[in-house]
Amino acid sequence: MSAPSPDRDTISICFVHEALVAIRERGLDADALLEAAGISPELLKLPEARVSSTHFGNLWHLIARTLDDEFFGMDSHRMKVGSFTLLCHAAIHADTLERALQRALRFFRLVLDDLEGHLEREGDLARIVIDDLPRPAEGSAPPCPARPFAYGTVLVILHGLACWLVGRRIPLIEASFRCPEPHYSGEWRMLFSPNLKFDQPRTSITFAAEYLDMANIQNERSMKEFLRSSPVNFLVKYKNSASLTARIRRHLRETPPAAWPAFDTLAEELHYSPSTLRRRLEDEGNSYRTILDDLRRDLAISLLSDSENSIMAIANELGFAEPSAFHRAFKKWTGARPGEYRRLLPAEKGQD
Repeated sequence: MSAPSPDRDTISICFVHEALVAIRERGLDADALLEAAGISPELLKLPEARVSSTHFGNLWHLIARTLDDEFFGMDSHRMKVGSFTLLCHAAIHADTLERALQRALRFFRLVLDDLEGHLEREGDLARIVIDDLPRPAEGSAPPCPARPFAYGTVLVILHGLACWLVGRRIPLIEASFRCPEPHYSGEWRMLFSPNLKFDQPRTSITFAAEYLDMANIQNERSMKEFLRSSPVNFLVKYKNSASLTARIRRHLRETPPAAWPAFDTLAEELHYSPSTLRRRLEDEGNSYRTILDDLRRDLAISLLSDSENSIMAIANELGFAEPSAFHRAFKKWTGARPGEYRRLLPAEKGQD
């Protein structure tokens, strides 16, 4: 059996719920938007469900066009359709990342009324800080924190833009949020950093200041290609790829699931002792079993969504000895059995 193609990362159904909040508040037809994006409304009933990044990208653009707002209706001022393209135009001619980020943050100050960002540089560290507006007068109470999804969306866009401009993932040392911890914080650990802090005085992401001095390697020609899949590609392309978890996922994708190594063998292949590898994964809040399950889950969703292979063939490709074991595992991962999940997909996809 040949090795599987690289998995298409999936997006938690929690992000779909969050993206639809303004649609529902305005009494608009959320189900119609979901179906147009290729997402069954029934998936919203499954707390563990996930959707492909392509389908979430479709939904992002449909919501933006419906609301004329590329910020999901989360600010008092609409970020009108076309704003992200103008943001890229504002940043593309800056010579360094620092100047590009300064332009991007000035742009956000023009288009948003409730959030304002600025860049700090202190010695070896740099921070993108997001403040809630209006700023309180001296002695008065600060404004209430914004929705966690609002902070996350701004930071995903700014961090993703920064990574693209310098052509590499910029590892984050820490991500802090002024809001309480949301139930989907595990997704942020993959997007930003394992080191998340909540109920903090301000919202920020911290990284090595040396990245600010890097040259902007992009141009208007490369920007056109970039814009075709933006900004949703930030949710998958610039995940925390420097983490040990991401390294193990990349290592496993080179091998068919049926041949994935035992833990001790993996440790030897990665030049760790088993105890050190286990400790390093625990430091990231992860385990080898969880990595295996998550990778099989994403591969399963991709195969169910984008192929007409039978469920038995998919079970075999994923390394399950019996289809029944695949059914049980998939139900645990998503809340639905494989056949049920496939029936919830767009009609043009293959049926089992």
